[in-house]
Amino acid sequence: MKIYEVPERSPLLLHRLVAVWEESVRATHLFLSEAEIQTIKAYVPQALTGVAHLLVAEQQPDQPVAFMGVEGDRLEMLFLSPAVRGTGLGRQLLERGIRHYGVRTVTVNEQNPQAVGFYEHMGFRTYQRSDHDEQGNPYPLLYMERV
Repeated sequence: MKIYEVPERSPLLLHRLVAVWEESVRATHLFLSEAEIQTIKAYVPQALTGVAHLLVAEQQPDQPVAFMGVEGDRLEMLFLSPAVRGTGLGRQLLERGIRHYGVRTVTVNEQNPQAVGFYEHMGFRTYQRSDHDEQGNPYPLLYMERV
């Protein structure tokens, strides 16, 4: 598995990462409707372009299976293709984020219990909860920090 930081974010790479994002969301965000997935998907390329540190994991060249975005000490995004979930890749990415970028905080959908459990297993604890996401939708968020 090759994991590397991507300074240059080409349209082709963004397209491939959006595909990973969509696969991941469909497997884990079962509370989202199709319309909501499509609405959020439109913003993913901008998020990928705007994040300070973008790390990509590939099993084969030019075929990303996971990615992570870090801004300051905050994990902004971590998405894995369903094919590589449970292989330790999420842990590898997050540990790299902690080691190299000082990741201390993450915000996660409360309705994604696998993600919540993963972050708890990795030493994060909830310090705040909101009833709605950043867009005002009724999807509770958990604000977690590494203790």
